Amino acid sequence: MSTQSEPYAAIDLGSNSFHMVVASSMEGRIQIVDKMKDTVRLAGGLDDKRKLSDEAINRAMECLQKFGQRIKEIPASNIRAVGTNTLRQAKNSNTFLKKARQSLGHPVEIISGREEARLIFLGVAYSNFNEKEQRLVIDIGGGSTELGIGRGYHAHLLESLYMGCVNMSNRFFPDGEITSKKMRKAILFARQELEAIEATYRRAKWDNVYGSSGTIQTIRDIVNNQSNSESNISQPALQNLRDEIVAAGHIDNLKYDALSSSRIPVFAGGVAILCAVFEALDIQTMNISNGALREGLLLDLIGRQHDQDIREQTVDELISRYNIDNEHALRVEHTARDLFDLVRKDWGLDKKSDLKLLRWAAKLHEIGLAIAHSQHHKHAAYLINNSELAGFSREEQSRLAALVRYHRRKLLLEELQLLPDESREKVYRLLILLRIAVLLNRSRTSNMNPELKMKAKDNQLEISFPEGWLSEHPLTEADLAAESDYLKALDTSLIFK
Repeated sequence: MSTQSEPYAAIDLGSNSFHMVVASSMEGRIQIVDKMKDTVRLAGGLDDKRKLSDEAINRAMECLQKFGQRIKEIPASNIRAVGTNTLRQAKNSNTFLKKARQSLGHPVEIISGREEARLIFLGVAYSNFNEKEQRLVIDIGGGSTELGIGRGYHAHLLESLYMGCVNMSNRFFPDGEITSKKMRKAILFARQELEAIEATYRRAKWDNVYGSSGTIQTIRDIVNNQSNSESNISQPALQNLRDEIVAAGHIDNLKYDALSSSRIPVFAGGVAILCAVFEALDIQTMNISNGALREGLLLDLIGRQHDQDIREQTVDELISRYNIDNEHALRVEHTARDLFDLVRKDWGLDKKSDLKLLRWAAKLHEIGLAIAHSQHHKHAAYLINNSELAGFSREEQSRLAALVRYHRRKLLLEELQLLPDESREKVYRLLILLRIAVLLNRSRTSNMNPELKMKAKDNQLEISFPEGWLSEHPLTEADLAAESDYLKALDTSLIFK
């Protein structure tokens, strides 16, 4: 770890609120120096066709512009912004992401539900660390509810359910009216969502339950103000609160000091979800954690900058699970590294992020063999695109999938052009390096490849082999000639001699 303080920023684009934490890190210690929050209620702008309204997007951009001003002086590598359930659902999320990059001055990644649950668990664990304690963590967001069970920083069960305080309130309390019948229907719906995981989670057992997020913290604050003794949420206190808001009859009649005006419209839905969770998992008492997604995101980001990247572990687990020929994968990775070093400056590649992606693709390029040899590059892309990969965002998975999909044979430009504009050129260049690394190791032997030279300039790549080497390896020469034709699809000229 560095002995000098480094600034970091973690931004969480939630379905109800956008949050940002700015922190300094030194020798493993994290100190929060600033927090910003804005109730954007992004989920409320999602229509029946799952498109975000212009109004919701504009509210989001106004918030991100403020965030962007605050983080302007922080190195880009020390900033991470993620979108959650609403952006996972939105069909026009790509439009949103382009505008968000301009407003924030930094790219926004969309993470999967289970990755969100992992980061929440990490944030709660950091704020309430106890290595021996088995804990159940629950977070009710605007568009989804995340659960996790584990010890220390590691969760062995993670789940994300499509129910949050915004979409539940819109569905069951759309006009603000709260009746006993509507509350029962909302709780029953949430119980149905929990039904698939209920038995598994109950069997796992836990020592303590922790709740995070604004909804749960608000519920705790209300019951605490009422009893002057509750530092957590007990089952009787939650039931009393549920009965009180039903008796109020309408959200306009909810008068609690701890309930902000911005949370009133979505509060009934959040209470219904928490009641269902308490019932389904037979929770008696819930502790409250100040740590949540953004703290977990911050911890994960700092780990990445100091060679403690969970994505490395994820790749190793995939190698083991799918019985990849690790010896061959390492040979391809070694060659890819060497090629990367030769053209890194010429092609403006990043030694950290771009090299990591290339390395992971080299390690996983044959993962599809676990399904079938025929078309194994297509199977590989399917596995990577459709697996829950801890630490990876949706865009990172799509870039990795593109690299393994096209590490051999014909390049389909129309598919590759689906990649985001800002990352497409780098993916093309990493793909070329991976394809050549695979080609040079096609014999699958431990014989060392020759010391070659490479020069790159824009869309031209020149490889120079030791004198006489190609004539002694006619198969490699033929493969390179074929590759030269393939790369024309990327408007790249491959010259070898």
